[in-house]
Amino acid sequence: MAYVFEFPDVGEGIHEGRVVEWLVAGGDKVGADQPLVKVETDKAVVELPAPKAGTVLQLHVEAGADIHVGDPLVTIGEEGEEAAPAPAKAAPPATASEPAADAPKPTVQAVGEQAQPRRPLATPRTRALARRLGVDLAGIEGTGSGGRITDDDVERAAQAPAAAPARPAQPAVRISSGTPGHTADGAVERVSISHLRKVIAESMRDSKHTAAHVTHVDEADVTELMAQYRAMKPEIEERFGIRFTLLPLFVKALVTVLKDHPMFNAEIDESAGEILLKSFYNIGIAVDTPEGLIVPVVRNADGKDMVQLAAEIVDLAQRARERRLALEELRGGTCTITNIGPLGGVFATPIIRQPELAIIGLHKITERPVVVDGEIVVRSMMYLSVSFDHRWIDGAEGARFMTDLVKLVEKPGLLMARL
Repeated sequence: MAYVFEFPDVGEGIHEGRVVEWLVAGGDKVGADQPLVKVETDKAVVELPAPKAGTVLQLHVEAGADIHVGDPLVTIGEEGEEAAPAPAKAAPPATASEPAADAPKPTVQAVGEQAQPRRPLATPRTRALARRLGVDLAGIEGTGSGGRITDDDVERAAQAPAAAPARPAQPAVRISSGTPGHTADGAVERVSISHLRKVIAESMRDSKHTAAHVTHVDEADVTELMAQYRAMKPEIEERFGIRFTLLPLFVKALVTVLKDHPMFNAEIDESAGEILLKSFYNIGIAVDTPEGLIVPVVRNADGKDMVQLAAEIVDLAQRARERRLALEELRGGTCTITNIGPLGGVFATPIIRQPELAIIGLHKITERPVVVDGEIVVRSMMYLSVSFDHRWIDGAEGARFMTDLVKLVEKPGLLMARL
């Protein structure tokens, strides 16, 4: 009997999404857990696996169409049943972030002219394992049901003498030009707002309407920190083969200060009239991507050394730009860092990421003359900011929090003593 697979409730309060790419077509035979479709939610681009084996009878929506929980996505039938007609729900017109949906087979145009090959059969858990072990699933012959690649297959491939190199990332969706138009004042270019940008806009508006934002800014002399960093960087990168930035040092400093100021690592349950003081430290790292700001989370940052943090931050940032993060990697943050310094400016007032109570801004490091012990010397200086919810955190506590953070980044020896 034919089975209609509906857009499921994937959790995290996600109620809608947008079909990015179909990985199957009408008439294809699919196995259980085989990826069917890529869907963009407000958190990430996720692959939805087939709930059962069978034949694809009908795709109910085209690439680019918006969907809500409970909407039919695909009908899967028994062996021998005929494929149904083309999709019934049309996609919106071509926009700056969506290709035109006028081809018979739902696809998404990607950077590069060649169509992407069919992906190997594997569950999301197995794909994550392959990424961690650096195994290319395309080079593995699956031993599971219907040729599906299992965890054991991946582990055997990782132990092989000449394991295949990691598979290159899927190319990003091509940004097409907008459509020309006119207003009473002159010519314009009409560009559709992407799903992610709409979600970001709603989140920013909700945060400003919810929290009583206030930003405290302080200045730090990071001359000693920069000297320590420059001494550590070459050895760490050569020994561990990773890109080592300043960010792990700031993450460690932040976690240390959060332990002394638990309200900045808390959440408010207004319905229960309670403050949730969290004893875990999941630090969000704001990542600037072509599609908009995405905040992956470094979980349990207090239990990781700086080498581990460096490797994880680089990996999360890269996969955030490629929209390959799992939902689990985007949830559960307790406090967020946004590193604005590389982009320039003096300082900014970041908006709090709900339901967190604070966000830390790291700003540009510059050499400039300052007075030290009565003498004018050149030092490496930077501004640090913390935006917090003034409903629950007083300004004096914000000042004390920032004073303690500045102490740690100015004195790396003190920071090391607290690790």
